[in-house]
Amino acid sequence: MKNTITNFVRYSRLHTIIGTTLSLFSLYIIAIALTPDIKDFHFTGFILTWISCLGANIYIVGLNQITDIEIDKINKPYLPLASGAYSKQQGYIINTIALLISVSIAFYLGTFLLIAVFSSLLLGTLYSLPPFRLKRYYFWAAFCIIAVRGIVVNIFLFLHLHEMVLGFHNIPPLIFVLTAAIFIYSIVIAWFKDIPDMAGDQQHFISTLTLRMGAKSVFKTGIFLLSATLIILIALVWFIAFPIHVMIFTTLHILMLILLWLFASKTDITNKKSIARFYQFVWILFFMEYITFALSTYLHSV
Repeated sequence: MKNTITNFVRYSRLHTIIGTTLSLFSLYIIAIALTPDIKDFHFTGFILTWISCLGANIYIVGLNQITDIEIDKINKPYLPLASGAYSKQQGYIINTIALLISVSIAFYLGTFLLIAVFSSLLLGTLYSLPPFRLKRYYFWAAFCIIAVRGIVVNIFLFLHLHEMVLGFHNIPPLIFVLTAAIFIYSIVIAWFKDIPDMAGDQQHFISTLTLRMGAKSVFKTGIFLLSATLIILIALVWFIAFPIHVMIFTTLHILMLILLWLFASKTDITNKKSIARFYQFVWILFFMEYITFALSTYLHSV
């Protein structure tokens, strides 16, 4: 039983599942906080939305593993397909079930969720599946990740949740700020995920920005982008009246900035384990960004 759970967690790529869950839950909290005199939280609708998004998530990361078995034997030998814990047929079965669940619920719940799910599935398929296999090209590989995490999730899932809670939809300025911030995080995640995978990518002719520019240049550029984003967010809320708790928002972002510089200073980009840990840390910052927006918005509303 333990091995079964472990293999499925590895197959579903836990950090992406947490990212999907936190982003959706945070958008749900923001939609509620921005809705005056709410009487129905539509919690069942939220749970169904979450299941649909998890299904799409598992399909996308699963398809990437199915098409990358040989590469993963070098870069990520612990993954169930690369290690032999799952057969290719098992991967196809899991993906088919995840796809059917995701699309069925999206059709049932409405247009905006369907757009979000369909766009994510389409880009995830183009990213991994021949003959397109956009992951071979660093621009299009980054585009797929940025489009899904940075735009599709925040815009269309918020529209879906806001319509579900409020009865009609609109996009408040705060969501555009969150989208812009997550857009930058998505760029850095798209870059940094390739740094520890240089050996396998080079051997299988996957053109990444890291292989073109070098790990050091990509790392420094990513740190600069994240630092600039956090500093701008800190400054922005003091000049524009957003419906958030300014002190909480500012304090948490200062903490994130300090942690970023601290972890960056201790990261050895020539060491695969060290850079892999930093990549996971960037995901933690990604999680914290959603939590900060949701918490600050909620505390402002109470």
